[in-house]
Amino acid sequence: MVTPADPGTARTSVWLAVRPAAPARRRTEGPDGLDRERITAAAVRLLDAEGLARFSMRRLAARLGVTAMSLYWYVDTKHDLLELALDSALGELGEQQEPAGPPAEGWPGRLRSLARGYRRLLADHPWVAPLTAAYPNIGPHARAFDSTLHRLLDATGLPDATRAGARLAVSQFLHGCGGTVRRPPDGEFCLALDVLIAGILAHTVPEAGAGPAAPAAP
Repeated sequence: MVTPADPGTARTSVWLAVRPAAPARRRTEGPDGLDRERITAAAVRLLDAEGLARFSMRRLAARLGVTAMSLYWYVDTKHDLLELALDSALGELGEQQEPAGPPAEGWPGRLRSLARGYRRLLADHPWVAPLTAAYPNIGPHARAFDSTLHRLLDATGLPDATRAGARLAVSQFLHGCGGTVRRPPDGEFCLALDVLIAGILAHTVPEAGAGPAAPAAP
């Protein structure tokens, strides 16, 4: 199974590395029909089908009908490809980047929508949870999701001093709800989410003249 880079081994995230453009001759020698997007999509399908422990560049190349070395025209390492696959899967959240819900539900309803969408993602792609622990998770879809979470917590009315703690609690909950060891049943998950929301509500500052906030019904 993939692990973070070995101690003492420097590794730059694929999202931070600057890859020099290949010379024209090298580009024309590359395998026909391949590009980074197609390779990444195939990697996601292979990870879904066989799991992270069995993933290899050779197995991926066999699925694409090319040699393993052909893949290295487009990615430098297997770790780079796994980072790309991770962010591609996060992109499936799609509309969950701006979770919709009845206006009366406010931010609690939006947080429930966001959490349930993320839980479905982890269920559909069990390899995502361990990769989020192994890699920086700073691709464009991951950053979009993080921005959505920031905006959602801004809407809670939490004082600045407690907002960072709430963000940490929500992030830990979202990553843990997919559970690499045990995924809680739906009932337990919803109860835990209600407790989390109640904790945030207990620290919010209600608007002047407004009564105490109450969590939306699940």
